[in-house]
Amino acid sequence: MSLFDNFEPQQTMQQPRDQRDVPLPERMRPRNLDEFAGQTHLIGPGKPLRLAIERGEPGSMIFWGPPGTGKTTLAKIIANTTSATFIEFSAVTSGIKEIKQVMVDAERAAAHGSRTILFVDEIHRFNKAQQDAFLPYVERGALRLIGATTENPSFELNAALLSRCRVYVLQSIGDEEIVALLQRSLTDEERGIGSLHLTTSEGALESIASFSNGDARYALNALETAAHLLTGRGDSTLTREAVADALQQRTLLYDKKGEQHYDLISALHKSVRNSDADAAIYWLRRMLAAGEDPMYVARRVVRMAVEDIGLAAPEALNLTLSAQQAMHFLGSPEGELALAQAVVYLALAPKSNAVYVAFNDVAADVNATGSQPVPLHLRNAPTRLLKDLGYGKEYQYAHDLPGKVAAMQCLPDELKDRRYYVPTDQGRERQLGQRMDEIARARDAAREK
Repeated sequence: MSLFDNFEPQQTMQQPRDQRDVPLPERMRPRNLDEFAGQTHLIGPGKPLRLAIERGEPGSMIFWGPPGTGKTTLAKIIANTTSATFIEFSAVTSGIKEIKQVMVDAERAAAHGSRTILFVDEIHRFNKAQQDAFLPYVERGALRLIGATTENPSFELNAALLSRCRVYVLQSIGDEEIVALLQRSLTDEERGIGSLHLTTSEGALESIASFSNGDARYALNALETAAHLLTGRGDSTLTREAVADALQQRTLLYDKKGEQHYDLISALHKSVRNSDADAAIYWLRRMLAAGEDPMYVARRVVRMAVEDIGLAAPEALNLTLSAQQAMHFLGSPEGELALAQAVVYLALAPKSNAVYVAFNDVAADVNATGSQPVPLHLRNAPTRLLKDLGYGKEYQYAHDLPGKVAAMQCLPDELKDRRYYVPTDQGRERQLGQRMDEIARARDAAREK
């Protein structure tokens, strides 16, 4: 017996007697491309994906996009439109062994002219070795693989697998499209909630669309929750207040290991770098409200102090370390205020990346010139032999000299005139620049003597 033997009964499983037992997003799932909301850049008239589907030649592909954008639905529509057997797996709950058996069965079915679409949700959860299992079957055309992922496939999927699949980027659904979907649900008595005969006040559906962050599934669930709340009260008008009661608190779109994670921390860091305190505190709050680990944020804030503030305001490092300690000591939500204080300070502080640039320049020279010998006069000479070899010879003790500066060379010969640290005119670095000029003059005077 193969997995295909059980497939047809699963497709024809008896439906619940009361359709209300099925969640609204499932009941309203589009049945064809014309009912599909959003993604017109992919499936609009004349677009490449739509044409490939209509020709029955969609090929293997990867759908990359945020939750609720229709990845699973579109895969099912492709299967229906191309008369293919649709088999769905989740990389979270299914093992690669099960999927391998499906691929073997699909290859046998293909020999008899049957088509199979294998849909693997969250395909990025399979490691690179497991992803290799798809390659021979995709190459031979035994099945059409459709993988769905919320992660950037360039980072999470094998290059070999990517080269055999077309990547389609699904975008968050626009508010207008979500409002249209909600309106259709309100009037559809067969699949939607039209039998409730609800009316809407101005802005009610728009507020759901705004809360949904482009996630159609979230929007439909919110509408159904609000509808149940209204009918429980004996009311029939959907207002913005009813929507707020139903939603209670917006769930922000955020994946702490995904692209949103890196996008938001990037926005925070770049806002600080650009001295925009309002934007910086906004992105900080966005991350914390979405459930980001505050200690991760604290570490990044310390990094900002050394990378972008530097010696223009050296106290920034102490302040951010204190904020990290306060967060650790107080926890949330009280400790988060310390992070907010640190972020605002960093945004308003004078900026310098001079040390950061200098350190990278040194790294480049170290890589380019290798292990340059330490000048003899700087070497340690703990034994008579080393002293006889010239170790430590002509070393000058700066504390014994006028100006506390010796004329001796401290870089390797190949790099003796190299200058790495160039202070800016921002904050404390203005004073450091003046001090470096004083040191240079003292060293020149020592050389003349």
